[in-house]
Amino acid sequence: MIDHAYVIMMFLTAIMVAVVVLIHYEGLALLNRQLANIGQRARRPVILYSIFLVILLHLVEITCFAAAYAVLSDWQHLGGIHGTQQPQFFDYFYFSIITYSSLGFGDLVAVGAMRFMAGVEGLVGLVLIGWSASFTYLEMQRYWPTRE
Repeated sequence: MIDHAYVIMMFLTAIMVAVVVLIHYEGLALLNRQLANIGQRARRPVILYSIFLVILLHLVEITCFAAAYAVLSDWQHLGGIHGTQQPQFFDYFYFSIITYSSLGFGDLVAVGAMRFMAGVEGLVGLVLIGWSASFTYLEMQRYWPTRE
């Protein structure tokens, strides 16, 4: 029998995945529309703008997961983040960054049912970073100067 804390965490994780995927989709769609309006006039600023906005998009998504960890850690039966005495929001943000990017230093670790969300965040980060890389590649093909 699955512990009810894990069932709750699976449900909450599914909601988080839906939220960050929607944020990513809408963010890239907005960026694509903005780039289409800019046209071909300034290549370097367009590429730099794209890169900075994609990084900002990932930071927003990381912040969403950090907020979820911060809120959910108040419910002891769902687990928490261990490795610091009294975690502050920055600790959750840091944990989310190293989880999302699959860096995983190991100085902060998820315990209990929260391990499920942390594991899924690593997978989601991998997919969304890949999506961003694909988007960036396609934009650079369109705006990067070619030699003919």
